Amino acid sequence: MKLPFRSQKETEETVPFEKQLKSKAREWLDAIIFAVIAATIIRGLLFSAYAIPSGSMEGTLLTGDYLFVSKFAYGPRMPITPVSIPFLEARIGKDKFKTYWDGIQLPYFRLPGLGEVKRGDVVVFNYAPDAGNNPVDMRVHYIKRCLGIAGDTVSIVDSKVYINDKLFKNAPQTQTSYLVKTDGNGMNPELLKDLKIEVYHQLSLNDYIMIIPPDSYDDFKGRQNIRSLTEIISPKGLYDESIFPHNPAFRWNQDNFGPLKIPAKGWTVKLNDSTMALYGQAIEKYENNKISRSGNDVFINGKKADTYTFKMDYYWMMGDNRHNSEDSRFWGFVPEDHIVGEALIIWMSKDSSALLPDKIRWNRILRTIK
Repeated sequence: MKLPFRSQKETEETVPFEKQLKSKAREWLDAIIFAVIAATIIRGLLFSAYAIPSGSMEGTLLTGDYLFVSKFAYGPRMPITPVSIPFLEARIGKDKFKTYWDGIQLPYFRLPGLGEVKRGDVVVFNYAPDAGNNPVDMRVHYIKRCLGIAGDTVSIVDSKVYINDKLFKNAPQTQTSYLVKTDGNGMNPELLKDLKIEVYHQLSLNDYIMIIPPDSYDDFKGRQNIRSLTEIISPKGLYDESIFPHNPAFRWNQDNFGPLKIPAKGWTVKLNDSTMALYGQAIEKYENNKISRSGNDVFINGKKADTYTFKMDYYWMMGDNRHNSEDSRFWGFVPEDHIVGEALIIWMSKDSSALLPDKIRWNRILRTIK
């Protein structure tokens, strides 16, 4: 049977206006849902954007840099806490409202990636000793440079880092602090800004502690009012209780530290007072065991144990701004399940202290991170 022909106009006139509105609304809703799902997949499995809030990686990264971080570099980590509000931090607002529900916790699993964490990589990870006791993937994000990988032995001697007894070459813009003695005529703020020098502390009219980038050292040292620059190094044997493992049996500080072996998956360590001080936090908190002591005996999950075999790889992370970075020297190892991805590109950089049009650091946009 041949159907009667209808013109486009007649067809449109037969569709009620209310249905047309519902159809348009449905199209917008579908588009929004698709965009959220697509963005969540991209952010969760491929790339994420992060901002640098502090100076711990200066001069490699500056406060106000915005980064693309590749999660595919080391393999995307599957969500451990699957029920959360997308694109928000774990806790927001003055009252630290939780944006996730931890009633469901999935086991750690990582998809295959392009490679593994390497020495020298700039890595984004969840802060392992998170005081808020958030789930692993909801902990605060940190960014540091990986200096040691699983199985390495790290040492710091007079501020120089050694990995497996070999001197580790610093990143080009690694910087540290100096005692600066002047003739008392004061410092030119514009000069300090141009040379990217941070006045960390003024000790007296003539003396300062300053963080000086390597590229600015010679220029600054040659200025007429500068009498001397002396690198500040904490002496060997001077115990700093803020330094890992926070135990006076290990008289370490941020410039003289170790040697310390980084745990690797499958490595078995003998348990005694020394190794429990160094590795007890990883065994109990990061590998989810219950530890108790009775005299010299160690009990793991209620069973007496003389040794322990690690279930994960660990990493040693440090900031390039060596005297202004809270890093592994202060809180120890980063477990593999805390690794988020590799920082690759600065896609935007803003100087909050500058005025327009100098607020955007145009020379840093789309710069690769080394």
